[in-house]
Amino acid sequence: MVIGICEATFRAEWVTNLKEKRMVVKSLIERTRHKFNAAVAEVGRQEEHKMFVIGFACVTNETRHADEMLRNILDFMENNTEAELVSAEREIL
Repeated sequence: MVIGICEATFRAEWVTNLKEKRMVVKSLIERTRHKFNAAVAEVGRQEEHKMFVIGFACVTNETRHADEMLRNILDFMENNTEAELVSAEREIL
């Protein structure tokens, strides 16, 4: 069993309050869950309105497939939000 995990930090300078941020984050998480068979959640910076951290994970039987899934999910997230990807930490277990 191979597990791929990633923690992606985004910056949304145009967001003015937590309610607006939560709408952006919830939408991105739901679209990602719908497209990929992966666990996705907001995992950090919940009280900051201009930054958010989304974690996601996948389980597969090949390291190459786990890495490919993480890259695809990260690309999808980056292309489906107006927020800027600040950093992403990936790990294959």
